[in-house]
Amino acid sequence: MRIVVSAVNFSEGGPLTVLRDCLAAARASLPPETEIVALVHRAALIETPGIRLLEFPTVKSSWLSRINLEYRGFGKLARELSPDFWLSLHDVSPRLSGVRQAVYCHNPIPFFRPTLRDAQLDPTLLAFRLAYRFFYQFNIHSNAAVVVQQEWLRQEFVRRFGVQRVIVAHPDIVDLPISQDVPRDPGILSLFYPTVPRGFKNIELLCEAMQNLPADLPRRPELCVTIDGTENRYARFILDRYRDVPGVRFIGRQSRAEMAWHYARCDALLFPSRVETWGLPITEAKQFNRPILVADEPYARETVGTYDAVAFLPSDQPLCWRDAIVKAARGQAPWGPVSTPPPAPPYAEGWIDLWQQLLNA
Repeated sequence: MRIVVSAVNFSEGGPLTVLRDCLAAARASLPPETEIVALVHRAALIETPGIRLLEFPTVKSSWLSRINLEYRGFGKLARELSPDFWLSLHDVSPRLSGVRQAVYCHNPIPFFRPTLRDAQLDPTLLAFRLAYRFFYQFNIHSNAAVVVQQEWLRQEFVRRFGVQRVIVAHPDIVDLPISQDVPRDPGILSLFYPTVPRGFKNIELLCEAMQNLPADLPRRPELCVTIDGTENRYARFILDRYRDVPGVRFIGRQSRAEMAWHYARCDALLFPSRVETWGLPITEAKQFNRPILVADEPYARETVGTYDAVAFLPSDQPLCWRDAIVKAARGQAPWGPVSTPPPAPPYAEGWIDLWQQLLNA
């Protein structure tokens, strides 16, 4: 059997981790005679042995290059390789004559409703949202299965595109190193929001909440946000408007070790994002047993799952977040237990389970 995994656009961050996990699980769980061919940005990014790597280092130079490869080049490559199965890891369903295929869709932007401010601060968002709807829909019914990470996304694909077989596959989570020697100041309520500067991440909501805190709290709230203001227009807006808010620190992008340090140091994770495919910081905070204040949006409850210290708050009401922070600073925990059942079948718990379902689809 020959399997092709296409991920030519993945070169860093979470998407690259998805690719590495996908290939490692395939090599570990499929019969040794199975040939696994990975179409990647650069071969040096992949460390799993026993994988045949084909590089496409220039495909990220433009969208036209990517589209030409997906809808023309891959058809020709499929005829040359004659695979038994083709998995597209990044949202697009190429035209592959006579090849069983599946697509992994992990971008929630087509289902996000931006505000006027979103459009002003991130003008590419609207174009990106419309373009992704087209890329999702084009040729999607050629797939034996569509893979998403959450139930709410499955419902959107069924409703919008009429897809019949959508597998919900929860991601494999790699544990962060947990340090036991992180100093914590009892006079500070340490809050952490690991994020990137995109409008839907809703950073301004937390800044507004911090701006409206009373001055007489027994513990001083301190919020660390992982942007530095140089990244894009949205980041500059946040820094220009909120850089002088007491207790708000913009610390920039953090390494894996630095992230672990902040999780170990913080008293709670704040996560007000308005849309996510998964929301990895929620899962990471659970590894450190940290309380979580999270936006009451469709993604959040499934990602939180079963946990004993969580509060779901409106993603458009900063005063609700302020009130929760005030309670925490006064020792009155605003969070409590929650239990969310797993999705209905077809459902995969990690990559090994998903590979078995895909090849039997």
